Amino acid sequence: MSVRGEYYDPLQELSRSDLDATDWLKWFLEQVVAACGESAGTVDRVLQKARFWMRHAQSGLNARQRKALNALLEPRSGGFVGGMTNKKYAYITRVSPATAQRDLAELAELGILRVERAGRSVRYVLES
Repeated sequence: MSVRGEYYDPLQELSRSDLDATDWLKWFLEQVVAACGESAGTVDRVLQKARFWMRHAQSGLNARQRKALNALLEPRSGGFVGGMTNKKYAYITRVSPATAQRDLAELAELGILRVERAGRSVRYVLES
């Protein structure tokens, strides 16, 4: 049943019965608590992203690097399980693998990204 149905169906039933709204009120309060939790999570992610960019505002990053970092900072992207790779960076920013490697190396040198693994399986993750 959809959330809409979970909302309206019990209300309709309530209007035809003894007017005991206890079950519906429990459900409604559970929805309010869940919405508050989601909102708090969203605010936390926005603040984390804002703090990140405040720390790195003067880093002299190019547009490609900012685009890739924004993708890493976006929790819903889902494409960065295991970190950023040269291939992912090249795809996102539409550059050659060599340019991607240089940009990622610069981000690591600046301390913005941390290198994990080595060789062909190198991954970059945000430095905490």
